[in-house]
Amino acid sequence: METTPKYALKDLIIYYLKLGAWGFGGPVALVGYMHRDLVDEKKWITEEDYREGLALSQLAPGPLAAQLAIYIGYVHYHILGATLAGIAFVLPSFFMVLGIGYAYVAYGGLPWMQAVFYGVGAAVIGIIAIGSYKLTTKSIGKDKLLWAIFIVLAITTFVAEKEILWLILLGGFAVWFAKSPPNWLSSANGILPTILLQVQPLASESKLWQITWFFLKAGAFVFGSGLAIVPFLYGGVVKEYAWLNEQQFLDAVAVAMITPGPVVITVGFIGYLVAGPWGAVVAAAATFIPCYLFTVIPAPYFKKYGKHPAIKAFVDGVTAAAIGAIAGAVLVLARRTLTDIPTILIALSTAAILFRFRKLQEPVIILAAAALGLTLKLLL
Repeated sequence: METTPKYALKDLIIYYLKLGAWGFGGPVALVGYMHRDLVDEKKWITEEDYREGLALSQLAPGPLAAQLAIYIGYVHYHILGATLAGIAFVLPSFFMVLGIGYAYVAYGGLPWMQAVFYGVGAAVIGIIAIGSYKLTTKSIGKDKLLWAIFIVLAITTFVAEKEILWLILLGGFAVWFAKSPPNWLSSANGILPTILLQVQPLASESKLWQITWFFLKAGAFVFGSGLAIVPFLYGGVVKEYAWLNEQQFLDAVAVAMITPGPVVITVGFIGYLVAGPWGAVVAAAATFIPCYLFTVIPAPYFKKYGKHPAIKAFVDGVTAAAIGAIAGAVLVLARRTLTDIPTILIALSTAAILFRFRKLQEPVIILAAAALGLTLKLLL
């Protein structure tokens, strides 16, 4: 029986507008913020609903944080809630990248970007490390099987430098078979819709159509967190279509990392550089529509069958695997970002400060890190 929500839909929309405007740190940090704010503090969403949403978001292609926001919107307010929560979450960062895109084109690049990113990137590592730690301790507890799955996914993600979907699924099945041996295997088909239409684009020379088709594929076929889309984008926008050069693409990734909200909003910046404001709109819409559909279509099955012991066991396993993959991604990012003593110190200081002062807002640290990065680059 569905419980009466403790919040109005407008409250959730306002929350996601705020999160989209100040939620730094990428997908790992963003899903951590949602747990802290909506489960622990406000208690709008139950732990079970959150974990079901996280599992579904990890299983489906598309950006992790945006899918979780959409699912949470669906929990009590269904299609309308999912739609408005998703839009509210994405809009603030989309308008920010539009503004940065305009400045980038008008003023010939962002020479200050690398200096800012020098400090911000290191601080972000500290932020997502703390977010990963909180998710791990909260979701896995002392269960040895879940810890084993977590460790395997953390190691394989770190070594492969990408999330391996079949291992995440295997984690779910391992816990399912161990804790609730299935006798209704056929029912599982209803909760894992993975059929993707393999169609070819209509012939067209329109750049907007090319952008639409390419970013639809990006949203529909790339699994994992927001950063998982970066290699796919590079292969398309730099290698295949040559819309951007190497430096422009690196600037686009930097923009995604220093702006709040979902990292995958970098597609809006790329779209702007390729075809102006309409290019940004088309790229963002094409990327997020598949992730919206892959969330709201299976959501009723998760809501209907999510309390079944077998489904709960499967979700527990997938959640442990997903968090392990996130931890591995933190290590990959740290290896690439923390390249000298100052960046290592910034990351460690950020993690220590957030661990000690748990009420401290992350944007304060981001601003301090940006100023520190600029200062260090001027002095070095």
